[in-house]
Amino acid sequence: MGRTDAIPSCLCRTGIELLGWGLIAVGLAALVLPGPGLLALAGGLVVLSLRYAWAKRLLVPIKVEALKIVEKEVQTWPRIVASALGGLAAIAAGILWGVRPPMPDWWIFGDRWWLPGSWFVGSTLIVSGVVALALMTYSFRKFRRPRASSHRGGSSP
Repeated sequence: MGRTDAIPSCLCRTGIELLGWGLIAVGLAALVLPGPGLLALAGGLVVLSLRYAWAKRLLVPIKVEALKIVEKEVQTWPRIVASALGGLAAIAAGILWGVRPPMPDWWIFGDRWWLPGSWFVGSTLIVSGVVALALMTYSFRKFRRPRASSHRGGSSP
């Protein structure tokens, strides 16, 4: 007897629907708000692909493109460093957002618009940065090809 045999199938279907569409809604919101929008959208499609062929078909080109981009991004040190700095910057911004220092004099929009959202927004930025660093580390280990060693010795062709 498997782990899901005890769960009624209608609850499994409902759970998949709610989680998948919920991730897609969060992903769409995070495209314009701080957060991992594309990652949440892809996660929603992964969950919905358990029930729908159209979601599975949408995932194939996304996966192919994502793997191409990932492999390309971890092949040069400037890209690796930029990715790491981007993840660290997101974490730092999240901490700053949560701490919410006093509004600076140069800010012209008023206190209401100075880092709105407090720790909720800050935590999503921190999670985004941690996810970015984790994905970068995984990509580095999985897709980084070592450079061919060059012989600078005395033998010439």
